[in-house]
Amino acid sequence: MKIHLTSIFVDDQAKALDFYTNTLGFVKKHDVPLGGGARWLTVVSPDAPGGTELLLEPAGHPAVKPYRDALVSDGIPLAQFAVDDVQAEYERLSGLGVRFTQEPLEAGPVTMAVFDDTCGNLIQIATQPQ
Repeated sequence: MKIHLTSIFVDDQAKALDFYTNTLGFVKKHDVPLGGGARWLTVVSPDAPGGTELLLEPAGHPAVKPYRDALVSDGIPLAQFAVDDVQAEYERLSGLGVRFTQEPLEAGPVTMAVFDDTCGNLIQIATQPQ
């Protein structure tokens, strides 16, 4: 068993696609109209185009807002992305105007930072322990 697809709820799919591709560097994999303005919209890592897909899912369900608001209020990231160098990625993204809620922090063998994805979520970037 392996993870094929995971999702995050986003306020605006077009804005999310722009941020996740043009700012973070993911690439669009699927963009299928579903009606009512919604799309089956996924992105993948350019390093693993056949790997795990991230679904940028519309945040229309009534349970989404209180759930995400509680996570953001408590500073809890909704997802974590692996990077080779957290400090370098922090500097790159900060230079692009990304707002970080937690600057790079070392916690044992892991370095992590947390940013606002502009779509209603906090996202953590982290190095993976060797």
